[in-house]
Amino acid sequence: MYAILKFFLFKFDPEKIHHFVTYWLKKAHKVAPINFAIKAFYNFEDKKLELNVFGLHFKNPVGLAAGFDKNGEYIEEFANFGFGFIEVGTVTPLPQLGNEKPRMFRLKADNALINRMGFNNDGVEALAKKLVTVKRNGLIIGGNIGKNKNTPNENAVDDYVKCFDALFDVVDYFVVNVSSPNTPNLRALQEKEPLKHILNTLQNRNLKNSISRPILLKIAPDLTTQQLDDIVEIVQETKIAGVIATNTTISREGLYSSKKLKSEMGGVSGKPLKNSSTEVIRYLAKKSNQSFPIIGVGGIHNADDALEKLEAGAALVQIYTGFVYEGPGLVKQILKKLVSN
Repeated sequence: MYAILKFFLFKFDPEKIHHFVTYWLKKAHKVAPINFAIKAFYNFEDKKLELNVFGLHFKNPVGLAAGFDKNGEYIEEFANFGFGFIEVGTVTPLPQLGNEKPRMFRLKADNALINRMGFNNDGVEALAKKLVTVKRNGLIIGGNIGKNKNTPNENAVDDYVKCFDALFDVVDYFVVNVSSPNTPNLRALQEKEPLKHILNTLQNRNLKNSISRPILLKIAPDLTTQQLDDIVEIVQETKIAGVIATNTTISREGLYSSKKLKSEMGGVSGKPLKNSSTEVIRYLAKKSNQSFPIIGVGGIHNADDALEKLEAGAALVQIYTGFVYEGPGLVKQILKKLVSN
């Protein structure tokens, strides 16, 4: 059924269709019989799927990656599709419009997307207010935080601190995003010294509270072996909770789509990212001797893709582009595979 729906949805601009679908999803959520039917059809629960990672209890290991619900507007609606956790954001201290439209493109021949959204969001205060009202029912919520485009890198730590403070009471874990390719010079913050400064500042602030929140680092798939070695050292030194591997890639290697589509600026997600993100997971897990948990994301379009990430060393997985191409039934498909495996 989703294949037929996708045929029509894919005839329109990706960003407009995203807003169209989420608008009607929210409408449906308010109609009790429809809401019940969605949960009954898509949810799959089994005690075998429950696990504890970085001190949090997850009802299952499949999450919705950041970017799908930047402003935390559809958490309860997406939770109905069976996710064990949902990550909101990336959010910045001040609202920002993001890059000019169009800024998202489908690479149908590659089962991929290119996006250059540019951290478009309503700002951290608006997100914090929304999260207070969310009915969680055991759902874990992560907050993905970034810096405003106009904030110079030397002051970036201030933006991360503002987001951290504003969301501390309303999220279960944090993700420091320094790996998006769509904010100028942001990836420079992945270098050893600036990254240590940001993470140490947040961790020091974290540990001064009566309770602390797990802090994770989201990294790019385009890092060198030396940079990955630095990541392992930084995570162990700063004692943050773990890593999300990976964000989108700036590589265009091996794409089948038209030259015009491939030349669009932005990060590639979806199937072309599958192998590189898995290799990053495998390398980090081996290099660190599995001393910290990894959330695996990138190119998960079926249950075997998710299993591959977990076998490579991931503790949890997230989907985004696979959710677009394969539909909401993907979550249930993965969970059933994990139980039977």
